[in-house]
Amino acid sequence: MTVEQTFAEELLRIRQQRAPVLPVQEEVGKFGEAVLRMLFPHFSDETYFSAEQIDGALRLLGRDLSRVLAPLSSQMPRGIDDVCQVFLSRLPAIHQALWLDAEAIHAGDPAAESVDEVISAYPGFYAIAIYRIAHEFYRLEVPIFPRLLAEMAHHRSGIDIHPGATIGRSFFIDHGTGIVIGETTVIGNHVKMYQGVTLGALSVDKSLSASKRHPTIEDNVVIYSNATILGGSTVIGHDSVIGGNVWLTESIPPFSVVYHKSEVKVRNREGNEPVDFVI
Repeated sequence: MTVEQTFAEELLRIRQQRAPVLPVQEEVGKFGEAVLRMLFPHFSDETYFSAEQIDGALRLLGRDLSRVLAPLSSQMPRGIDDVCQVFLSRLPAIHQALWLDAEAIHAGDPAAESVDEVISAYPGFYAIAIYRIAHEFYRLEVPIFPRLLAEMAHHRSGIDIHPGATIGRSFFIDHGTGIVIGETTVIGNHVKMYQGVTLGALSVDKSLSASKRHPTIEDNVVIYSNATILGGSTVIGHDSVIGGNVWLTESIPPFSVVYHKSEVKVRNREGNEPVDFVI
């Protein structure tokens, strides 16, 4: 038997073992996009002329979800029909939450001309939207599927939000590229976050997987670009401002302002000493 034949047999064995218990990534992505098209005309050119048509489209969405989840049925603590029914029942709350997110972005960004622009063109809104969809499946203990949804948003927006994170109302991501929000992060209401922010864990020890590893951000906090906040016991008190490039591993009280003071030394015109920035 040749090396190629041995490898082919190994691939066949793996595919026969794994394929029946894994959702197809492309189909998961299509479902996520279908939910957004259903909730917002900004993502679709479909025209509906009656509530009955929309009700029919929602039933089709549930049918498609049942098909995508089928390979995971043996790994789910709840039946597929139950999961589909519960998810569809939560769509009104998801829709309302996303409108609040879009309105928060529009109100907080001087460059945003309308809520419609935010929904149509802002990567931060797209990442939040997919997160809120994926989070419901995480709550329903559906394996793999919510992570695949989250990765779809990560790939498109550069924003990595774990579906297990808990995020309150009116969440505002500005620009957003490079944001990382860990699984056990808790974010309150009316929080604003800029690009490059990391809400992460102090340790990556696998034994800590069931513990609270990521920080808590209370209401009305602003976190500027490239700030890093780590640790499950770290709490950022409400109405605080975290400046750019700040590194935090301990809690701060409400109404705090945390920032780095930059020192600038200007070189002598006749000398060769470079400009020295200490941040």
